[in-house]
Amino acid sequence: MKYEFSKGTLAIVPNDESSSLIYEDDERYIINEKPFNIMDESCKYFGSSYEGRKEGSKSILGAEYKVPIVVEDTENLIVFPTTSPYADDCVWISLKRISNIYKIDACNSKIVFDNNKEIIVPCSFRSLENQLARASRLDLILRNRKNS
Repeated sequence: MKYEFSKGTLAIVPNDESSSLIYEDDERYIINEKPFNIMDESCKYFGSSYEGRKEGSKSILGAEYKVPIVVEDTENLIVFPTTSPYADDCVWISLKRISNIYKIDACNSKIVFDNNKEIIVPCSFRSLENQLARASRLDLILRNRKNS
């Protein structure tokens, strides 16, 4: 089964070496693809590639590492990785679906989504906060460009 990131997607979490746990509005299921492969295929489905989207974000933000990407332009679906996108433990989070984030301990944080679903990610609160800020900045710049 192929999966494309959509506005109903909350997060894509590694499940094991070769599968991902997909969190959507009211569902949770396993796809036999790594999170990075799902992100790359989603970008291709919407007319680009992960590398193309990454280069665009790097150019806009002036950042090099763990850049958020716009998976789809018309809905402004922006996602960000919790670690290096190529790492086996990387979780992909949908920016617009986040309601709040909380520190659990030095290495883990809780994300609460706009539908009150929660996940715990192996990412420090500070790192998650930085990723959220970077993705929000990308969103703001793109919205301003579309409206000018």
